[in-house]
Amino acid sequence: MSGTDTGPAGTSAAGLTGPAGIERTEQRTEGTERLERVVIRFAGDSGDGMQLTGDRFTSAAAAFGNDLATLPNFPAEIRAPQGSIAGVSSFQVHFADYDILTAGDRPDVLVAMNPAALKANLADLPPGATVIVNTDEFTPRNLARAGYGTDPLEDGTLTSFQVHRVTMATLTRGALADTGLSKKDAERAKNMFALGLLSWMYHRPTAGTERFLRQKFARRPEIAEANILAFRAGWNYGETTESFAVTFEVAPATALTPGTYRQITGNTALAYGIVAAGARSGLPVLLGSYPITPASDILHELSRHKNFGVTTVQAEDEIAAVGVALGASYGGALGVTTTSGPGLALKSETIGLAVMTELPLLVIDVQRGGPSTGLPTKTEQADLLQAMFGRNGESPVPVLAPATPADCFETVLDAARIALTYRTPVLLLSDGHIANGSEPWLVPDASQLPDLSVEFTTEPNAPDGSGGFWGYLRDPHTLARPWAVPGTPGLEHRIGGLEKADGTGDISYDADNHDRMVRLRQARIDGITVPDAVPDDPSGRAEVLVVGWGSSYGPIGAAARRVRRAGHPLAHLHLRHLNPLPANLGEVLSRYERVVVPELNLGQLALLLRAKYLVDAVSYTKVAGLPFGAEELQGVFTDVIEGVRT
Repeated sequence: MSGTDTGPAGTSAAGLTGPAGIERTEQRTEGTERLERVVIRFAGDSGDGMQLTGDRFTSAAAAFGNDLATLPNFPAEIRAPQGSIAGVSSFQVHFADYDILTAGDRPDVLVAMNPAALKANLADLPPGATVIVNTDEFTPRNLARAGYGTDPLEDGTLTSFQVHRVTMATLTRGALADTGLSKKDAERAKNMFALGLLSWMYHRPTAGTERFLRQKFARRPEIAEANILAFRAGWNYGETTESFAVTFEVAPATALTPGTYRQITGNTALAYGIVAAGARSGLPVLLGSYPITPASDILHELSRHKNFGVTTVQAEDEIAAVGVALGASYGGALGVTTTSGPGLALKSETIGLAVMTELPLLVIDVQRGGPSTGLPTKTEQADLLQAMFGRNGESPVPVLAPATPADCFETVLDAARIALTYRTPVLLLSDGHIANGSEPWLVPDASQLPDLSVEFTTEPNAPDGSGGFWGYLRDPHTLARPWAVPGTPGLEHRIGGLEKADGTGDISYDADNHDRMVRLRQARIDGITVPDAVPDDPSGRAEVLVVGWGSSYGPIGAAARRVRRAGHPLAHLHLRHLNPLPANLGEVLSRYERVVVPELNLGQLALLLRAKYLVDAVSYTKVAGLPFGAEELQGVFTDVIEGVRT
């Protein structure tokens, strides 16, 4: 095994391994092997188009019907030094004929476009992996830039791998010789040559890629045709060269729920969820946003959907962006703002204003490595405590976190339900891995989405018979105050950040009133309806419970599968609702001898669980800018289980 998710039964039907250390089940035809799964990593300079290449291969796998998960990884610099380790960009895709949970721990196939890409990724390869290198870039100058003293293609560095040397730039130039493009422009299409070669190796459909290229370069058809020629040249090279004796095929996944699927990233799913929330609530949507990695794509995607009543405002800064969103909510719209960690800090005062004014507001934080500017293109889960407590005073807000890219759609609908029902800002914590990663998404029936409709207050409600409007009377079930659209006759009321008098909403400095209002705001959040915690404990005999949140879902789930197949009972509980936590969580935690909490931070959820439930949680943490590996967590869980038994 190469550290990726194993098959649904945890066994290889034939007990064999293919040339890249991949399990295989049968040999379909001469020269073609059938695989259950494969992990491919495309790596090159940040100008080599690796993200586009990986995305197109992923789209082909999705169109073919495979289950899949991806892991884009790129530098933060707009243009790192060419040929340097710091400038390496990669895209990893794991596709299979069964349900998978992660983008894979280690690549079975590495496509290295230059020496730096090889050096940056070589340590991740398992023995026997396939390495395809663009030898045109292995010049003395590029080798030196990558820190190589000798050529790794010649000095024995790659003896434990299956190496295919391909002059991609030369072959691409040859394929485009009659197009009239310059040598430099022709070489830019070498990523499409690599895509064509890998598409041939894994029997991927090609029509979708050619159609995409014609659409992408519709205004420059000569560039579109050049890329298509390079793509076909890569395919034909695989077909005619004797270097590749075997091709591979991964059948469509058959265990997925029937329906219409599409490939989706977390950011796109959030954008679609916001559109759906507007439609199901009957409210116009306004997104106030300031571009920040890795949240910017939500703004980009929503800007395309004005026809659904969505208005997007690219504000001058983070503070203005959340102010615009809160102003929209005050005016009777669904206000949304998107950001990442540094921007969330800047928005904190206005989020506090939303707490005081008790208005619905969606705040989406796509977490990244910190503190400060930190690691803008790397993933982390370190904003949980900021989301919980990062405002002055007692300022409680609900906090939710999606588990996967596709889960972002349902999570943002859930966040909108809470915001609109309980009249509160809601924080949704995505992260870089979810935002940029992708997986198949079952397109829902729009008519079956939850009803989020809102009733605005339109008549005076003063209980003293004065005929006035009390802005802070409360619904006895939700403790939410009435929502009155400005300009409604007879419903004039005070709004702002100063403390409100219970009921009337007048400004109040009374000590007892302040105490009562603080407790009411907390009770409103504590009373939010969230589903009970239901651990995944197939055997019912587990003594160890693993609790996760956010993007740790996939690695924890994949590791749990492995541990169980090894004969160790293990329970897994994943939390979407982090504030309030499920009402039965304390009772669930008490059933197990040991609770393990893996997080991409220094133990923030573990801290909260220890404080609230007095549970001696085992915190396993990582802050390397990358997600957990399933193989890594498998070892952790096994050690904890064995420790409990001794």
